[in-house]
Amino acid sequence: MRTERITLSLPADLVAEARRAVHRGTAPSVSAYVAEALAARRGRERSLAVLADLYGGPPPADQLAQARRTLATAV
Repeated sequence: MRTERITLSLPADLVAEARRAVHRGTAPSVSAYVAEALAARRGRERSLAVLADLYGGPPPADQLAQARRTLATAV
């Protein structure tokens, strides 16, 4: 995968959490931690776009909340 260097300004507490993840060994680097977070957001947005296509607009809030609860318990 091609990578590109950028400069970001992030809240200090988020940077500290990313560094802790690296220190714990749950992320190989701060860059990898941020890339994973961006990929997760992209996945959520794509999933919501698919649901919007299926529903002909945003899914009803109660059904979306139920799906989130179901998915949270499946992990």
